[in-house]
Amino acid sequence: MVTFDATTGVKLFLQFYLMKKILLLSDTHSFIDEQILKFVKQADEVWHAGDIGDLHVTDTIKKLKPLRAVFGNIDDKDARAEFPLDAKFTIEEVSVWITHIGGYPNKYYKRIKDEIKHNPPKIFISGHSHILKVQYDKKLNLLHLNPGAAGNHGFHKIRTMLRFTIDKKEIKNLEIIELSTRG
Repeated sequence: MVTFDATTGVKLFLQFYLMKKILLLSDTHSFIDEQILKFVKQADEVWHAGDIGDLHVTDTIKKLKPLRAVFGNIDDKDARAEFPLDAKFTIEEVSVWITHIGGYPNKYYKRIKDEIKHNPPKIFISGHSHILKVQYDKKLNLLHLNPGAAGNHGFHKIRTMLRFTIDKKEIKNLEIIELSTRG
């Protein structure tokens, strides 16, 4: 027989409640549809790694869930006024850096290179390439994530996103989400 007391219940509640389910997308290029929104509704937070396009995309997401986003190279003055070039923050006990054009392990964009070597986050996120990539940087001890492209504009064939859970210091349950084909 399993016993369940109030203390155990509170601990389980806090453990579940503090864990964050993250949806990561990029390169929507003004496109949002029900496929994306289905996953937005399942997340605790949504992170957008730039090339938002029309702010209708982020406005729609913000009506449903908390959003952290950065502007990308195609974004206009309105997106640049609302969102930063870099978003640096800590969630749970995990430091995060999101930028649109950031590069990859051993090939970081020159604007990023020095700072990431001296102060690496636990998760480094960039978009821009439209190529989904999950890569661990052993030299800097960080996880690099690029969710690919969730929009219809670009050379990618399949629209993609990532989702994962942050639980205290751990990044768990990383999933690749393949949406419909582009266009």
